[in-house]
Amino acid sequence: MTWQDAVRTALESLRANATRSFLTVLGIIIGVAAVMAVVAVAAGARALVVGQIQDLGANLIMVNSGTLTAGGLRLSDGSAPTLSEDDAVAIGRDLPAVQRAVPTVHGPVQMIHEDSNWSTILFGASADFTAARNWELAAGRDLAPADLDSAAKVVLLGATVAQKLFGAADPVGAFVRIQKVPFTVVGVLAPKGQSKGGQDQDDIVVVPLSTAKKRILGENPVNDRAVNSIIVAVRDGADVDAVEHDLHALLRQQHRLQPQQDDDFVIKNLADVMALRQSMYRALTWLLGALAAVSLVVGGIGVMNVMLVSVAERTREIGIRVAVGARRGDVLAQVLAESITLTVLGGLIGLGVGITASVLIARAAGWPTEIRPDAILLAIGCSAAVGVIFGLYPAYRAASLDPIEALRHV
Repeated sequence: MTWQDAVRTALESLRANATRSFLTVLGIIIGVAAVMAVVAVAAGARALVVGQIQDLGANLIMVNSGTLTAGGLRLSDGSAPTLSEDDAVAIGRDLPAVQRAVPTVHGPVQMIHEDSNWSTILFGASADFTAARNWELAAGRDLAPADLDSAAKVVLLGATVAQKLFGAADPVGAFVRIQKVPFTVVGVLAPKGQSKGGQDQDDIVVVPLSTAKKRILGENPVNDRAVNSIIVAVRDGADVDAVEHDLHALLRQQHRLQPQQDDDFVIKNLADVMALRQSMYRALTWLLGALAAVSLVVGGIGVMNVMLVSVAERTREIGIRVAVGARRGDVLAQVLAESITLTVLGGLIGLGVGITASVLIARAAGWPTEIRPDAILLAIGCSAAVGVIFGLYPAYRAASLDPIEALRHV
């Protein structure tokens, strides 16, 4: 008997007991669907994390102001203006692996244009802000060094702000008021979309650092060169961890901190953040994959039980086949083919269910899905493997039947 004959016979047997066959492979369907959904959603989530880090800018290190201790209590990060423009200058000057060091200040503001108004976040930064953040312009020009030198009243609008204030009109060259101060729109930032936390990255405006301090947010009364944070862009090919180490040492030296003193700044390596999130998704994938494997095992046990029942029901039929010349290998192939066909059909149904489920889950969670060919092969391979593993024992039982005893079976 060829494998084609064995598969055809198996399909005829499954068709004769369609309801029992479907209930038998229900566990396989659930297991394969779970495997497919887990792999697709996890791959999409990892791609989303990588895309978000790339949106922020390649090889970025974020330096934020540190903490303030008041009344014996340690306040949150950024509660003290411990960074300054001088720190940014020193970083760019003393660390050759650093491509850009961009000092920034930020705060909430009210934007007004004619009868429209919108609350957003204002960033005051140097002219390298968009280059460091890997942020393209959709229209107009970028901030220029001359704008910082003169504290020019010019502004870049995020895509959301531009849409809220101007609708479909071109905002470049138009006037807006920020906290009642008139500004000229010189450019519009390209859309970036929402972050993983649901924050709209396009709901910002950017003005020159000097303008933000002198005209909008105000200067720090203790240090007029104080800033909230510094964006450090590392050159391509440089060791980001080594740069982080050198940056830490440089800032401690800049702030004249003694060995026993804590840092008054916070450094966040976005590459480490990405690695941490990816490891979390990887652990979650393994956990859900283990649950899917349990479903496959349970489904496989169900297949084995039903195949044993099927062999018992067809004992006399098997005896007749052997008596008329069928070899034991033919009987083994027939039962094994039936088991594999059963689980592969269940796997195909589970594949469709899994793809549908992954799309629905991704839409609900706001994640992209990534249906990869290797995931499809993995799902089908798992179902076929279950058919082989859990069909071997019933096939061996069938092939080992004594034809004389089998013929006597009623």
